[in-house]
Amino acid sequence: MSEERNWAGNYSYRAQTIHRPGTVEQVQELVAGAAKIRALGSRHSFNDIADSAGALISLENLNPAISVDAAASSVTVNGGMKYGTLAAELQGQGFALHNLASLPHISVAGAIATATHGSGDRNGNLATAVSALEIVTASGEILTVSRSSTPDFAGMVVGLGALGIVTRVTLDIEPTFDVRQDVFENLPWSQVLENFDDVTSSAYSVSLFTDWRGDTVGQAWLKSRIADGEVPLRGRSEFFGGTPATEARHILPGVSADSCTQQLGVPGPWSDRLAHFRMAFTPSSGEELQSEYIVPRQHAVEAIEGMRALSDQISPLLQVAEIRTMAADDLWLSPNYQQAGIGLHLTWKQEQKAVEKLLPLIQGKLAPFAARPHWGKLFHAEAAALEPLYARLGDFQSLAERLDPKHKFRNDFLARNIFGA
Repeated sequence: MSEERNWAGNYSYRAQTIHRPGTVEQVQELVAGAAKIRALGSRHSFNDIADSAGALISLENLNPAISVDAAASSVTVNGGMKYGTLAAELQGQGFALHNLASLPHISVAGAIATATHGSGDRNGNLATAVSALEIVTASGEILTVSRSSTPDFAGMVVGLGALGIVTRVTLDIEPTFDVRQDVFENLPWSQVLENFDDVTSSAYSVSLFTDWRGDTVGQAWLKSRIADGEVPLRGRSEFFGGTPATEARHILPGVSADSCTQQLGVPGPWSDRLAHFRMAFTPSSGEELQSEYIVPRQHAVEAIEGMRALSDQISPLLQVAEIRTMAADDLWLSPNYQQAGIGLHLTWKQEQKAVEKLLPLIQGKLAPFAARPHWGKLFHAEAAALEPLYARLGDFQSLAERLDPKHKFRNDFLARNIFGA
């Protein structure tokens, strides 16, 4: 094939072939006949997690049917479905997901495999909504697993592509709800850090945007569930020292907000508010890199202060940073396994060598807080450093060995970061 790159353009896939099967049966045949193969999602990872020394399978041509089971409060979709497409269909049928990531353009299977998340003190990452999976295993057989009946299910959801090709996903859903989004600007760091728990619990989902420099947080985006009565912001003239934006804002200063979801407190469906960006707009051309570290909630303020202390090194390479919160979960390789956390997300300028040189410094600063990197973004740590952070890593290694004894789904990323070989 011609050179294929990820969305950001910073990584070229080594795989020689990308298959686009139209049926699950074709997926089974491809997997059974391959020596090395992996699934390729929407290409929004910034590292080599999705690559293969053999072939890749894209699920974009599988049956796009969305099957809602109202009685079970669940929806089943193919793994290549994009969240924005699913959200629009669910809203049309009167249902909702509990949360969305900042971009709705990402695939369901890819997002859950890497524990991608939105924000909210009480909201688990996107993978916590998974109640069942259909996986094509190394033999080409179909394995159906569920939260209710499979003992190792918690180890299979955030699977990093190591267990097989996830062809179908069943997700928890709930009745639809409306959201209003309000943006406040220039919040003094002193007030944010002194009242951090109050800040992040002020709405269903809270995101803080900063470049780590100066005495103020650039923007706070608050998404409030109207059905839950979380509407204390109407007419509010300040938010922990910040002032309300008088017009719609992009997360980057000076950039048009046309691609962003509705702000200024205008109520609307969850599907049009929980993400930061609109599905109807193609994401930016990818002129960026990303890293993220998830820190246990109890270390939030210390970790933020540590990042601010590195602003002289970080800020010149940075486009913007985002602070979000996530609830604890029981998924073995989730960065929020048995701990609520905050995400310290970094959107970099596309200067990869300089960014990679800086990552060990950041990780060293966050190491005392047991920070766990986002699996799909740029980070420096490898298996020896990651193993102490994941109590069930050994169990996951055993699970992968059982389901993929010939290492058909292994790649350099897994060897480096999970299996230590």
